[in-house]
Amino acid sequence: MDEKNINFKDNEDANTKDEVLTDEAVKTENEQEITPEEKINELEDKLKRTFAEMENQRRRYEKEKDDAFEYGGFSFAKETLSLLDNLDRSKISLENDEKLKNSESLKKIFEHLDIIKKDMISIFKKNNIEQIETINKKLDPNFHQAMMEIEDDSKEPGTIIQEIQSGYMMKDRLLRPALVGVSKKTNNSKKKDEIDKKDDKNIKK
Repeated sequence: MDEKNINFKDNEDANTKDEVLTDEAVKTENEQEITPEEKINELEDKLKRTFAEMENQRRRYEKEKDDAFEYGGFSFAKETLSLLDNLDRSKISLENDEKLKNSESLKKIFEHLDIIKKDMISIFKKNNIEQIETINKKLDPNFHQAMMEIEDDSKEPGTIIQEIQSGYMMKDRLLRPALVGVSKKTNNSKKKDEIDKKDDKNIKK
């Protein structure tokens, strides 16, 4: 190795040592800048954040556990409602059967179907599943879904006068909304209201 290469290597080694010393000096300076109190405060802050996160996780777990206990059968209950619907559809189908109409056999079948339905509703109630009230109630979008409007001047517009499909609640949760028909004013009543409004305006003038 010639003298130039040796000098170059020595210079390179010297530069590397200078860089290492400089890095160590910076680290030492930074460490000297952080006081023991600041380190303690930093650790306390980390501990607080850790405990807060642990508490949030505990609360989430408790909520999930409570929901599982309270509403664990929610999906099952929702699916079971179709059995009640099928019972009602069966009754309608049998009622429309010309061969069975007004027969003793039909009466007995209806008695058995009614017993099954009552038993199912009783089981629902024991599990905090209640049917939503509809007839003569004001339409509430949180519980009812209007499927049709029916002219009826004897009721306030938006009053439920027909139940198409029963709705159910499980405690404070909606299993399914009730499908209903609501009242609306007849055309004659609307015209009368318009005439009355015009008369009122003329009187005020």
